[in-house]
Amino acid sequence: MAAPMSALVRVLRELGLGKISSLKTVVNTARCLTTSANLFTPSEELTPRSKPKTGILMLNLGGPETLEDVHDFLLRLFSDKDLIPLPAQSKLAPWIARRRTPKIQEQYKEIGGGSPIKKWTALQGEGMVKLLDEMCPESAPHKYYIGFRYADPLTEDSIEQMESDGIERAIAFTQYPQYSCSTTGSSINAIYKHYAKRKESSGMTWSTIDRWPTQPSLVKVFANHIKAELEKFPDDVRDEVVILFSAHSLPLKVVNRGDAYPTEVAATVSRVMDELGHSHTYRLVWQSKVGPLTWLGPQTDEVIEGLVKRGNKNMLLVPIAFTSDHIETLYELDIEYASELATKVGVKNIRRAESMNASPVFIQGLADLVKEHLDSNKACSKQMSLRCPLCVNSTCGQAKEFFMNQQELLDSTAGIYGQKKVMNLGKINS
Repeated sequence: MAAPMSALVRVLRELGLGKISSLKTVVNTARCLTTSANLFTPSEELTPRSKPKTGILMLNLGGPETLEDVHDFLLRLFSDKDLIPLPAQSKLAPWIARRRTPKIQEQYKEIGGGSPIKKWTALQGEGMVKLLDEMCPESAPHKYYIGFRYADPLTEDSIEQMESDGIERAIAFTQYPQYSCSTTGSSINAIYKHYAKRKESSGMTWSTIDRWPTQPSLVKVFANHIKAELEKFPDDVRDEVVILFSAHSLPLKVVNRGDAYPTEVAATVSRVMDELGHSHTYRLVWQSKVGPLTWLGPQTDEVIEGLVKRGNKNMLLVPIAFTSDHIETLYELDIEYASELATKVGVKNIRRAESMNASPVFIQGLADLVKEHLDSNKACSKQMSLRCPLCVNSTCGQAKEFFMNQQELLDSTAGIYGQKKVMNLGKINS
């Protein structure tokens, strides 16, 4: 029964009849259509392969594409309490954005005039959905969407595009491998808040890939890029290189509420070092501190200086929490640390491991993650259900509930969306 039902549901959806929530609805609708079948012919533009069925929203911070975009990017960033909690935020954020815009524009000038993160995300998305159409024909066609928090295309705008495209199965796929309330959590909150304000009903069933710190392809590419960069050090110092895994820091007040981020970043580092056979000494360090609050440390720049003072002058920087190049790799790591600071404090050899960017192994890993997620039919990870023990943000709990409540919809449609394992069980039991 499962295979005929899944085919019928696809036809009903293509006729614009909205979300099918039960077998009874399918049967009743089918009876109505049977009596008037000769009066209705679906248009060519609504044929099953002409529009996407599964939409994958790739969530990330984003970055200004041009120098003119910098101010608005900074204003959105400093206005986000999930990322950077500030006193009197509505007044202080615009002031900080105006004050910092000229300086940040100069930094973007030095890396080509804008952030390349949209370019890399689009390239990764295109490769991912091409693979998914072959790997998962039952949920095809797949289409990727970019959902940035602080730059175009904004998450909210991409959600509306997905709704307009008639997406049935929506996946919020964080591009931060390690979960933090300040990053992935902020994007999840944005999705919830958008629907809380939205007047129209949604035709999409949502789920999320909310963390993947030890995904095998991610670990493999990190290890491969580290090995490749180590080969570029002089032979006589290669074994002495200290690997510095650098991740974006968090204010300690956020960490002390129970944010999972430091643990998950450490998990990635541990798996990468296992893959490398623990060939070198290493440390996990933290970058990008902003403002007067106390942040998680030790800070990357302070560690570089401290290592030199202790005679360690050969280092490899690894951006362990970033998958695509942007200002924090291209300017902060490459220019501020590996060039300016290294020269100032007397580093002998310092290099930076390549980011994931266009790596075919990484893109295959993204497709594998989505396929595993679809096969699981889970709305979110188990860990997603647990709020930080000292959480002070009520929206966080509401957003988590929004996604966990999608499980009922996923369960009700598991037998009629054409999922292979459900169809196979139907054949076995028939």
